[in-house]
Amino acid sequence: MNKNKFGELVYSESDIIDLLMQGHQLVPMIVESDVSIDTTVLDTVVEFSSATSDGISIEEYDSLNQCNWQMPDKYKNIDIAKHVLQLCKNDTELQRVGEELLLYQERDLFDLLRYLTYLVDTMMENNIIWGVGRGSSVASYVLYLLGVHKIDSIYYDLEPREFLR
Repeated sequence: MNKNKFGELVYSESDIIDLLMQGHQLVPMIVESDVSIDTTVLDTVVEFSSATSDGISIEEYDSLNQCNWQMPDKYKNIDIAKHVLQLCKNDTELQRVGEELLLYQERDLFDLLRYLTYLVDTMMENNIIWGVGRGSSVASYVLYLLGVHKIDSIYYDLEPREFLR
């Protein structure tokens, strides 16, 4: 399989055969135009998807896909502000989280917080280990509560605007 200029995976005939022989369930996929397998056979096991038109720029492609978060509806529909506020244990945490949530909302980043919730839950369910924190993200107490990092920014008196500047 290859990637087109937008980073989309494009499968060849041999890629499809390999996946079928390995018993993989085939999800919607972009298939090269020169695949010669009888499409009536393939239609029963492969859901075809169209490649993005080469007529648009990479910037236009990015803009079109910025709100296409690949996560279950359970996470897409979560009231992220309520979820994070419920994780707070005292008034100091509530105050800090309230301030940070306003900053996230100003920047239209609630979908990012929803996705990070999904990502952390998925990593935990699959026993995937990730680092304790990196860079300015550790200044966000909201990310700490969601489990993205392990640095308590209230304890270390880290300024949340350091992350969201």
